[in-house]
Amino acid sequence: MEINELMQTFPHDGKVEWLSFRPGPTSRGEIVVVDEISVSEKQGIEGDRYRGSNKKRQVTIIQAEHIEAVSKILKKENIDPSLLRRNIVVSGLNLLALNNLEFKIGDAILKMTGYCHPCSRMEQNLGTGGYNAMRGHGGITCMVIKSGKIKIGDAVSLIKN
Repeated sequence: MEINELMQTFPHDGKVEWLSFRPGPTSRGEIVVVDEISVSEKQGIEGDRYRGSNKKRQVTIIQAEHIEAVSKILKKENIDPSLLRRNIVVSGLNLLALNNLEFKIGDAILKMTGYCHPCSRMEQNLGTGGYNAMRGHGGITCMVIKSGKIKIGDAVSLIKN
């Protein structure tokens, strides 16, 4: 098997587990947890404070499995995803394997643009060592390639070249 083919082979689709956005004017604003979001190429997530200000960071996604890993590192039973300040939690696939690839979630098409590194807010939100616990587990940033709706339970699937 060629490396390009290997990089586009996943055991199965992922699944959307959790959705949120931040409507407030500051990064410290409230998190709104929802069952569905709309995304667009120009605005990113409808109602989100970023509203397309940075095309490469229109949507942030984190793996549920990484949240579990951070919980174990911090010796916590679980972590509320809203504390991590990401837009989408998915399970069942390795997000980092989507590097520079396009993928479909619900009706939308996204492209991974980079890694979502933790900020100093993780120390405040998760407690002592929260920043370091999140390093390497912060998820990915994405741009919207095609507008659409994303709902809890939607599949996350690679668009093969």
